[in-house]
This record gives sequence, structure tokens and C-alpha cells, in this order.
Amino acid sequence: MTRLNLRSIGSYVVIVLILGAALGAVPVAFAEEAAAPPTPESNAEAIATVQSHANYLWTLVAACLVFLMQAGFALVETGLTRAKNAVNICMKNLMDFSVGSLAFFLIGFGLMFGVSSTGWFGTSGFLLSDFAVEQDPWVYVFWMFQVVFAATAATIVSGAMAERTKFTSYLMYSVFVSAFVYPIFGSWAWGGLYKGGGWLEAKGFIDFAGSTVVHSVGGWAALAGAMVLGPRLGRYGKDGKPRAMPGHNLVLATLGVFLLWFGWFGFNAGSTTTADTSIALIAVNTNLAAAAGAVAAMLTAWLYLKKPDATMALNGALAGLVGITAGCANVTPVSSIIIGLVAGTVVVFSVLFFDRLHIDDPVGAISVHGVNGAWGTLAAGLFNAEGTSLAIIGVQLLGIVAAFVWTFTTMWVFFKLVSVTVGLRVSAEEEVEGLDSHEHGNDAYAPDTFRTLAGDAGAGA
Repeated sequence: MTRLNLRSIGSYVVIVLILGAALGAVPVAFAEEAAAPPTPESNAEAIATVQSHANYLWTLVAACLVFLMQAGFALVETGLTRAKNAVNICMKNLMDFSVGSLAFFLIGFGLMFGVSSTGWFGTSGFLLSDFAVEQDPWVYVFWMFQVVFAATAATIVSGAMAERTKFTSYLMYSVFVSAFVYPIFGSWAWGGLYKGGGWLEAKGFIDFAGSTVVHSVGGWAALAGAMVLGPRLGRYGKDGKPRAMPGHNLVLATLGVFLLWFGWFGFNAGSTTTADTSIALIAVNTNLAAAAGAVAAMLTAWLYLKKPDATMALNGALAGLVGITAGCANVTPVSSIIIGLVAGTVVVFSVLFFDRLHIDDPVGAISVHGVNGAWGTLAAGLFNAEGTSLAIIGVQLLGIVAAFVWTFTTMWVFFKLVSVTVGLRVSAEEEVEGLDSHEHGNDAYAPDTFRTLAGDAGAGA
């Protein structure tokens, strides 16, 4: 036993000596590494790598926030329209993003951000084929952020043309606006963000996140569609006075507005495509304008319509968000409140104005996005924190007019051509009975199920 214990002890001693020698080399290695201080070049390279990775991450997160706005639009439009068309609204929002993504990948991105020698549209980058993605993988991130913007512009039209549009014709529109109309104007204002450069951008046009590029383009396309399509059956009486066609679920609409408000932080702050301190001011301005817009719309409706109308207040919040989108990075927080207050007031009177013209817009998309997109673009020049001038305001007005002329004219012609060829509007019978059953063969709320549940509950009682 004594001999066995001595051998064991000897083995342990050998193992300890070997481990000690190995571990002793580690501090030496660290010491040798520490002895060579990093060079300024290595520090700068490390910082640049971290910043680059942060930019990728922030921009992708912001793109996901903007994508969530599709759900917000679907809920707002569904809630503010009648239950018999809920599936149709959901399908249009789904397809806006689905077919729009493909159209933007195939054609739109190249027209918007490809190399341009004229400043009018890009001529490269279709299918991302001309971008050296191996050397510049940023194009993937940038495309993701831009495609959700394209989808936002496209889906604005859905609400204004709700409850009477053929689904196949709407799909044609969605492809057309995502592949052609939105990217062309986008190239004028934003083309230099990646390559090329647009003629409007060269003049100093201010539209940081898209009050005009995204929202007015969508709003003016909605105006053209609503005018060509005509009002819903029964919307206006023989005396010309509007008849109320209330939405079926204001809870859904309210939830949709909150989702849009949340997603807008990605929409505006994400437009930096850079993870730096500038996103803080942008987020504050975005929130203040939305809040001011909601309060202003509520008070305006309360004074003018004698009730604090919920739909007006909801649209007021959205109007404030649209209004601050152009100038979110170049105005002060106090200015953002003023911009939101004006937007919330304007949206109420704008909705009533278009109603008097018998332009039927079930959700107020024209007023929220078209009219307040124009106001926000003008406000970005008026309230520019670095100072304003007639030249700045002139360029802003030029961009507003260019967006209207290009979008409204092009889309009016498009909708007219669709109307006289494949048809734009459903039949009177389909409109009365609802688009869900006729266009999709679905019921959003499954009435038979509700009746069965009510019967089971009664039997149990």
C-alpha cells in the first residue's frame, strides 16, 4: 500500500509540473502580445468594422419595422370599411408587398438607383445584376430597406379604392406602380443615395424619408384611382349629400394606427441607414408630430363636427406622421409639433373637401398621404433648422408639383386604360353582396360559425 501511494503521488507531481509549464506559457504569450501596442491604422480599421456592422443591423431592423406597417395598413383599411370586404382588403395588402417585391427587384430598383447619365431614371441594376455584391454586400441591405418603402407607396391606394375594385385590375396596378411610377419619381429625388443622382436631388430638394417620394406619390395615385373608379353605390344621395358608410370595426383601425406609428420610427429614423446619434432627434420629431396631429384632428372635429370623432383623430395621427417624414432630420422638436398641428387640422377639412367633390375615399388616404405629404414637404423647407429662403421653398414647391403631375397624370391614364380594357370596377351585384365572396370565395368572419357557437351556448344554458 505504501509503495502504491508513493507511485500515485509521483504521478500527480508529474501531471502538476506539466500543467504548470503549459499554463505558465499563457501569461507569457499575453505579455508578448500586449507588448506590441495597436497602431492607429489597426484601431481605425476595427472601429470602421464595428460601425459598418452596426449600420447593417440598424438598417435591417428598421426595414423590419417598416414591413410591419403593412399589417398596420391592412388593419386600418379593414376597420374603416365594411365587413363584407375585409378579405379583399387583406389580400390587396398581402399582394402589394408580394408582387411589389418582385416588380421592384426585377425593374424598379434599377430605375430608381441604377446609374443615370440624365438624372431622370437609372439604366442599370435590374435584378441587382450590375452590382458587385461580393465586394459590396451593402446593396442587399439597401434593397431590403427600399423595397418596404415601395410597398408602402403601393398600398396607400388600396384604401381609397376599397369596396368596388376588381382584384385582377388591382394586381395590375400594384405591379405598375412598384416597377415604374414610384421608382421613376424616386430616382429624381433619391437616385444619388446609391448611384447616379436625380435632377430634383441636384437642386437641393429636401425629403429625408419620403413625405412626397412615398406618401404623396401614393396619395396622388389614390386620387386618380378614386376619380376614375367613381364612388361606392349609395355613397351620395339624389340630393348630392354624402351618406355615411361607417367602417365595421374601429378597434381594428385603432390597432392599425398604433402599428403604423410604431413602424414609422423605422421609416424615419431608419432612413439614416447609419447607426449613430442622429436617430434620436428623428425619433423625437416623429413622435411629437404624430401626437400633435392626433390632438389637432380631434379638436378640429370636436369644434366643427360637434363630436371628437375617432376616425378623424386616427387620421390626424397618421397625417402628423406623414407631415414630419420629409423634415424629420432637419427641423427642431418645436417645429415638429407645429407641423403635426397643421397636418391634423388640414386632414379634417381635406376629407370633407373631397367628400363634397364626390370623390369617395373610404379611409381618407388622399387627404392623409397626398395632401399632407405635400404639406410636410413644404414644411421641411419652411422650418429648416439651418435657415430657409425663397430658393429653398421654391425647390420644395417644384418637387411637390412634379410629384403631382407625374403621378396623377400617369396613373389616371393607366386606370382609364384598365377601365376600358379588362375593367376596373366590379359589377353592382358583386359590390352590394361584397367582394369577399365574389372575388375570393371567403368570409372574413364566418357567420355560420358564429351562429353555431351562439346555439351551443344557448343549449348549454
